[in-house]
Amino acid sequence: MTDMMSILSSGYKAVGSAVPSKTKYVAVDPALFEGTWTGTYANKKTFTITVFDVSGFRAQVKYQSGGTVRNQAVLIKDNSFRIGDTKFMLTKHGTAQIKNVVTDPATGGTFLDSAVAKQKT
Repeated sequence: MTDMMSILSSGYKAVGSAVPSKTKYVAVDPALFEGTWTGTYANKKTFTITVFDVSGFRAQVKYQSGGTVRNQAVLIKDNSFRIGDTKFMLTKHGTAQIKNVVTDPATGGTFLDSAVAKQKT
């Protein structure tokens, strides 16, 4: 029981330390986000992120990597959005930084996988 409480406690501390952005949601240029984004993680696993129906600061996104497929409506703020455990951050026109939290099924531990995605034109 003690282990479970310490896990919960550390989780609450980690969440509480995150400082939310004070900026407002503003409309984005659809051309900067819409399209198919592809890349490869360090473990040679490829991924595809398809962004479509960008309207104002809202968009529809499909993430595919290995056997994982996620479809989700997202809100774009500060040139980034989250889909599941994956964060997409536009770094410059046609290039984005992708960060994905991966859980090891054998140990239950997590690690952060990063990659660069390029927009197909």
